Amino acid sequence: MLKIVSQDHSSFTDRYEAGAFLAIELGNLKGKQAVVLGIPRGGVVIASQIADRLRDARLDIVLSRKLRAPSNPELAIGSISENGQAYLNHHLIHQLEIPLEYVHKETEFQLDELKRQARVYREVIPRIPLNNHLVIITDDGIATGSTFEAALTSVRQECPAYLIAAIPVGPESTLRRLEHLADEVICLKCPKKFESVGQYYYYFTQVDDDNVLNILKRFRHIL
Repeated sequence: MLKIVSQDHSSFTDRYEAGAFLAIELGNLKGKQAVVLGIPRGGVVIASQIADRLRDARLDIVLSRKLRAPSNPELAIGSISENGQAYLNHHLIHQLEIPLEYVHKETEFQLDELKRQARVYREVIPRIPLNNHLVIITDDGIATGSTFEAALTSVRQECPAYLIAAIPVGPESTLRRLEHLADEVICLKCPKKFESVGQYYYYFTQVDDDNVLNILKRFRHIL
C-alpha cells in the first residue's frame, strides 16, 4: 500500500523537521512498540525524530550502501546490504557500458565500508531482533531507491510482523517499485518533477559518524 501525502514542491527546513512531520503521519503507531531503523547517515536523524515522538519506539540502524556509477558517484547502479547481498541494475550497467571488473571492485569497497560502519556503530548500540516486531525503515529521501530497496529486502528476511517504509521525499516511480517490498509505503512529498533529494531541504549538511553515534548513545537505554 502506498500513501503519498502531497505532491508539494516546497522544502523541509532540515532533516529534523522532515522527521517530525513523518512522525505526525505515523502518530497512530504510538503504543505499538515499533522499532525505527535509520539508514546511516542522514536517515538516522530522521529515525530519531520518529522514535522520539512515538515515545515507546526503539531506535536502531539498518546498513546498506549504493554502488556508484564510475562517471557519476550520485548515480546508483545497484546496492549492497550488510549481509553481503548485492542488487545490481543490469540494464543501467549495460547501458553505461560499465566493466564487470569495476562492478566487482565497487561492491567490495562498499562492503568493506558496511563492515566498518557496523564495527563503529555496534559498539554503541546492539542490534535489535526484528522478528514479529512492527518495523519502520526511513532515510532522508530516495532517488533511485537502490539503497532503500536493499535495506527493505534485508529486513524482510528477519520476518517482522509489519514493515513500513517512511520517506520524506521521493519520485513516484521509485515509490511504486518499493511497494512490493513493504507492507506500507508512506511519503510526505512526491513532486512530479523530482531531481534530487537535497533540493527539498534548505539545510542538507553532511551527517558524519559522530552525529550518528551521538544519536545512538541517546537511545542506548531504550532496549
